[in-house]
Amino acid sequence: MKKVGLLGGTFNPPHIGHLMMANEVFHALALDEVRFMPNALPPHKQARHDASDAHRLEMVKRAISPYPQFRVESYEVVKGGVSYSYDTLAALCAREPDVKFYFIIGGDMIDSLHTWYCIDELVELVHFVGVKRPSTEARTEYPVLMVEVPQIDLSSTLIRERLATGGTVTFLLPEAVETFIREEGLYGT
Repeated sequence: MKKVGLLGGTFNPPHIGHLMMANEVFHALALDEVRFMPNALPPHKQARHDASDAHRLEMVKRAISPYPQFRVESYEVVKGGVSYSYDTLAALCAREPDVKFYFIIGGDMIDSLHTWYCIDELVELVHFVGVKRPSTEARTEYPVLMVEVPQIDLSSTLIRERLATGGTVTFLLPEAVETFIREEGLYGT
């Protein structure tokens, strides 16, 4: 079976922390590929209106373009509406029965797994892969395969704030993503 990692998120914008996490899991688990999956409306975050779905998809494409082991999974954005992981993974598993999916989540998501929609059914569909993040416990009663990665305290929120105030984002974003953000006037640039 093909082994595919899935890294979901708002990617608003995608940054080097996302790339580093995906790359570390890719190598640690000897995956065939990692797919970056922007969501439409995440159930655990407020919707942001400063970058459209099309902008976020394009930023992900630009961020991963130099890396052949990375792909874009546009299922949730195309489907629209609230993105529940169980619904998405059930659809992906049905679409690709020859794939074993590894759902990559950060420590903050590990801590809240018990609140996820249909979590008991979801753990039957995928292997959760956990990555610790600063200021999280990364503990749950659900099965999560932990992968050690270098921790970087970086968030899309910090990047948006820096962009809005004219601060530097050098080395925090792939250059192609920063160029796109400035060309499109996103985040107050």
